[in-house]
Amino acid sequence: MGAHLIGVPGGTGLVLVERPDRLPAVVWCGVVGPATVAADHAALQPDGVPLLPESSRTWYGRPGLTGHRGAGEPGAWSPQFVPTAISATPQRATVDAADKQAELTLRTDIEAVPGGLLRLRHTLTNEGTTGYQLEALDIVVPVPDRAVESLDFTGRWARERTPQRRVVTDGLWLRENRRGKTGFDAATVLTAGTPGFGFAYGEIWGVHVGWSGNHVHRLERIPLGKNSPTVTSLGGGELLLPGEITLAPGTGYTTPWVYVGATGDGLDGLAARFHEYLRSVPAHPATPRPVTLNVWEAVYFDHRLPVLQELADRAARIGVERFVLDDGWFGGRRHDRAGLGDWIVAPQIWPDGLRPIAEHVHGRGMQFGLWFEPEMVNPDSDLFRAHPDWILASAGRTPPEERHQQILDLAQPGAYAHVLEQMSAVLRDAAVDYVKWDHNRDAVDGGSGVVDGRPGIHAQTKAFYRLLDELRSRFPHVEWESCASGGGRIDLEVLQRAERVWTSDQNDALARQAIQRWTTQLVPPEYLGAHVSSPRSHQTRRTLPLDFRAATALFGHFGIEWDLTAATDDDLTTLARWIDVYRIHRALLHAGRTVRLDTAVEDAWVYGVVAHDRSSAIMAYAQLDELAHEPPRFRLPGLSRPARYTIRRIDPAGWPDYDVPTVPLSGEVLGDTGLTGPPPAPLSVVVVLATAEH
Repeated sequence: MGAHLIGVPGGTGLVLVERPDRLPAVVWCGVVGPATVAADHAALQPDGVPLLPESSRTWYGRPGLTGHRGAGEPGAWSPQFVPTAISATPQRATVDAADKQAELTLRTDIEAVPGGLLRLRHTLTNEGTTGYQLEALDIVVPVPDRAVESLDFTGRWARERTPQRRVVTDGLWLRENRRGKTGFDAATVLTAGTPGFGFAYGEIWGVHVGWSGNHVHRLERIPLGKNSPTVTSLGGGELLLPGEITLAPGTGYTTPWVYVGATGDGLDGLAARFHEYLRSVPAHPATPRPVTLNVWEAVYFDHRLPVLQELADRAARIGVERFVLDDGWFGGRRHDRAGLGDWIVAPQIWPDGLRPIAEHVHGRGMQFGLWFEPEMVNPDSDLFRAHPDWILASAGRTPPEERHQQILDLAQPGAYAHVLEQMSAVLRDAAVDYVKWDHNRDAVDGGSGVVDGRPGIHAQTKAFYRLLDELRSRFPHVEWESCASGGGRIDLEVLQRAERVWTSDQNDALARQAIQRWTTQLVPPEYLGAHVSSPRSHQTRRTLPLDFRAATALFGHFGIEWDLTAATDDDLTTLARWIDVYRIHRALLHAGRTVRLDTAVEDAWVYGVVAHDRSSAIMAYAQLDELAHEPPRFRLPGLSRPARYTIRRIDPAGWPDYDVPTVPLSGEVLGDTGLTGPPPAPLSVVVVLATAEH
């Protein structure tokens, strides 16, 4: 019996134990340390969790594979795989297995990836002569019994990634997402940990399903058998709709990558693993994140060249580096009930095409960006009138409209080619540098014409990836933003293809504080579009101070969503100062380790970024409301304890009046005791720079 440790020192690892005539078991998952020995774990807990839990092996929980061949061939519904080949190194492992009676083969890939994560996936192949109906295929890994609390996310439009905690109990905690995209209410990262785990403390284990369609996350605690220990497992995979995947003879299905992270230093430690992984992928932005102005909340559908030129002039004067023209430039799109699908510049609005605005923007030294919603179509459009059969629909009926639109079935070659060629023509003609790719409708009741009206979400998701990949190949200089009514499509698979996400349609800075705080559990700040809105929020109608709005945007990919032609000169001067702060410090803001301080005071948050070598840090103290107690101390976690740091306030705000110490202080004192907290000042943020003495 062989035992294999997959994982690099300091990163997440697992121990895989070979077993006679059955799939290997994962007997341990955690942080690989200098004393981690695979054989020791195998000796103490030889059972563990099977690489694919099977009911035929007396697994009492949710099986890893569910499927069948139909009447007359009953054996395939309860497979029993036997290994045929196993290869393993510390960086990766592959396990091949077969069930000859069920006529199925299984391959499981395990990889250690940069940042200290593991990722796993299964490939199931039908070796029989009849079709195999696949219903579910999940990745599962064990976590120890001291992981007794869990945390994941829920949410809604404009309130994405709201955390929810629960005690781990017996049975199955199953989070399903059926929106056809990642979703506002996605679990995002399902985490289990030791009692009371927080941002900086506690052992935790987390999983994320890298898939932009329907998916599941699962946390289960079950007994392995009579007089056997109880086992807790985490996992997930794609959620397959009835009849969605039928494997024809000789064909296979590969699950999405499921990412697994373990850490001994809390939620920030787990976040750091995801952040460093994303910073290693080819699509990670290679250039400093430009200050971005999006014009949606400035002009909405009212596109007039002189107004947009004046807006661009004002933006350039205060330091904006990218100008994005949002919805309303194409087809009959004068409102949200028409035009989607007709990706042709509207001649009545833009008689000379988009070149005049693009050239004006480029002439002011800014990049030019453009909004698309490629997967959608309005019934009031030339495309729908010509091809009503090109939408996702079931049983010959048209699905209920959502936001006056339907979803274009990109798995149909004609629909795919239509979008690809129309988008390519616009991108080429207008010299576009950046695309905001939106997706405003949930995909439910979505049958595909390619597969006779059966569920088409899997094929649609694959077609979306293929379309974006092809456009990236044709236009390698263009950067791409993943937007889905805000943060509805944020996951590790779409981020193999996008340099930015629109974190939320919620631009109210007070609400954004929480949304950004928790989105960074998966995504590093340089991806998170964070805009300074107008004084009165478009979404909540709340009026917030400019300094509070700008300080909130500072800790993401800084931008503006505001009609600058209506801003006062004082506002523009203040905004320009904040842009200067962002541009001076974005290298640190977008490369360091995100830290969030656990605090007992509900409306006083401390967070920021610490350089990996701990030579510097930028930390914010945000007061979100009136405080029920005196302000807590302003602790600066994550610094080198013996090093001494000078502290300088770098925000341009004049309120609250707060002086930082003028003498260097040790990282130990700054982290353990901290500075005196700023005086009570609702809706204020103090930002400081800590720099180590040499």
